[in-house]
Amino acid sequence: MRSVIVSNIASVDGFYAAADGNPLVLNMDEAFDEYNRVRIEAADMVLLGRKSFEGFSSYWPGIADAPEVPGNRALSEDNRRVSRAYNSLPKYVVSDTFEVPEGNAWHDSTAVVAGRDLPEWIGARRQEGNGDILVFASRVLWNSLLELGLVDEVHLMVSPRALAGGIPVFGAPTDLTVLDSARFDSSSNILLRYRPGSGVRRRGVLDDQAGHAAAPPGAHRDRRTPGH
Repeated sequence: MRSVIVSNIASVDGFYAAADGNPLVLNMDEAFDEYNRVRIEAADMVLLGRKSFEGFSSYWPGIADAPEVPGNRALSEDNRRVSRAYNSLPKYVVSDTFEVPEGNAWHDSTAVVAGRDLPEWIGARRQEGNGDILVFASRVLWNSLLELGLVDEVHLMVSPRALAGGIPVFGAPTDLTVLDSARFDSSSNILLRYRPGSGVRRRGVLDDQAGHAAAPPGAHRDRRTPGH
């Protein structure tokens, strides 16, 4: 059964982007790139809001085969693999009015899902396989999914920066249960993994055979003990 996974970055004081909408003020470093690659390579499909689709489809398609530029981290192997995954995976844009433009690099691998049909659509997709339905960026979309009870896990890469204002991660009060956290050798970011709702920790979709949440390479897992 597929799970809906939301994966995003946040400031330490809970903001998704600066007041002007720019998320690049946060620490999008090598650990962030690597975790994005881990997540998208575990996905069967990607679910996006219109604005995120427009931004991603203008940037990611060409990264896979772009000429080498020494020192340019945007062209790292992790990001090239993210690009290849985006290019090959089916993508779905949630909108009541959007149409994928002819000539868009992802035109043939993208479909549009009407917002009113989203609960039924996700219910059907969950039954069709075992990979993730991945939501990157798309803050308005995934907050709506949370309100509808359609999110299985929320993964937040917390950047060690306080913005003291901007666009908040969450659009409404939300109860979450910590599944685990991870620190990285090469980064000051911390990965926090939650499931929506309150209660004790359960085994999640990233867990390994022993029931422990699988941390990405270079990360140190901090497991939570239920009741503590």
